[in-house]
Amino acid sequence: MSGPSTRRDLVREFLSYIQVEKGLSANTLQSYARDIAKLQGWAQKNGKPIEKLERKDLREWIARMSRDGLAPSSVSRAVSAARGFFRFLMLDGHIKRHPAEDIHTPQGTSRLPQFLSEEEMERLLFAPDVKTDIGVRDRAILEVLYAAGLRVSEMCGLRTSDIDLNAALLTCYGKGSKQRRIPIGKSAVHWLQRYLAVRKQLGNEAKPELFMHRGRQMTRQTAWAIIKTYAAHAGVPDISPHTLRHSFGTHLMQHGADSRSVQALLGHADISTTEIYTHITDLHMRKAYDRFHPRARAAGGKGK
Repeated sequence: MSGPSTRRDLVREFLSYIQVEKGLSANTLQSYARDIAKLQGWAQKNGKPIEKLERKDLREWIARMSRDGLAPSSVSRAVSAARGFFRFLMLDGHIKRHPAEDIHTPQGTSRLPQFLSEEEMERLLFAPDVKTDIGVRDRAILEVLYAAGLRVSEMCGLRTSDIDLNAALLTCYGKGSKQRRIPIGKSAVHWLQRYLAVRKQLGNEAKPELFMHRGRQMTRQTAWAIIKTYAAHAGVPDISPHTLRHSFGTHLMQHGADSRSVQALLGHADISTTEIYTHITDLHMRKAYDRFHPRARAAGGKGK
C-alpha cells in the first residue's frame, strides 16, 4: 500500500517513536512535526510519497526552502528532522538507503549566535543590587547561567538537590531529559551560597525548586524579563537568556577549550552545533589580527 493514509501513518509512527525513544518535550515534538509536514507537503506537490524521496529530491527541497527565504538555522533544523525520519524508515525496513545521510545544509554565517564580550558579561553580572534579597537571587541566576552554559529551561528546572556546592558541581536535565553534570567556578558557588541563605529567609525552604519567584518556581518568561532589565541597566546589547549560554561557549573556546569538552558541557548531541563557536572565535581572531598586526592591511608594499 502506498496511499495517503499509509504515508500519514509513517509520519505518525515516526513522531510516536521519537517521543518514546528520545523523551522529547512537547515543543520539540511539535517542531519535528512541523518540519516533517513541510517535507511531506513538498513531496505531495511533486507527486511523490515522502518515503520514496531520493537524495536529489532532498537537495531540491533544501534549495526551495533557501530560495523561499527560510533562515539557514531553520533549514538546518528541517533537514535534521528529515534525517531522523529517514533513519527511522530504514530501521523499520521501509527503505534500504538513507537519502539524507550526507546532505549538507547552508551555513548562515550572517546569523551567528549573539554573545557578550567578557567586559560586557562582567557589567551584566554586577548589575543586580546585591544589598537586596531579590538582587542576590538575580546575581545567582546570572552567575549560574554563565558559569554552566545552561538553557533557561534547564536553569528554571534546577532543584536544590541538583547543586553540590562542596564539589562545585551542578546536575541538570537537558533536551530529551538527558542528564549532565557541569563544574561551576568559585564565583557561582559563592553567589549560590548567598542565595540559599536568602531563600530560607524568604520562606521557600520547603520547596524543592532552586530559583523561586514570589513563592513559585521561576518561569522562562520571568527569567527573560529579569535578564533584559539588567542588560538595560548595564548598558549591554539587548539580549536573551540564551546569550549567556552562547557567551559561555564562546569564551571557553577563546581561552583554548577543545570543542569536544565544550560539546559535553553544553549538552549538544551533535559536534557540528558546537563548532559554530569555533567559527565565532575564528572571526574574533581575524578581527584582532586585522586591528593589531602592523602589516595586516598593507597591500603588497614597496620594494622586495
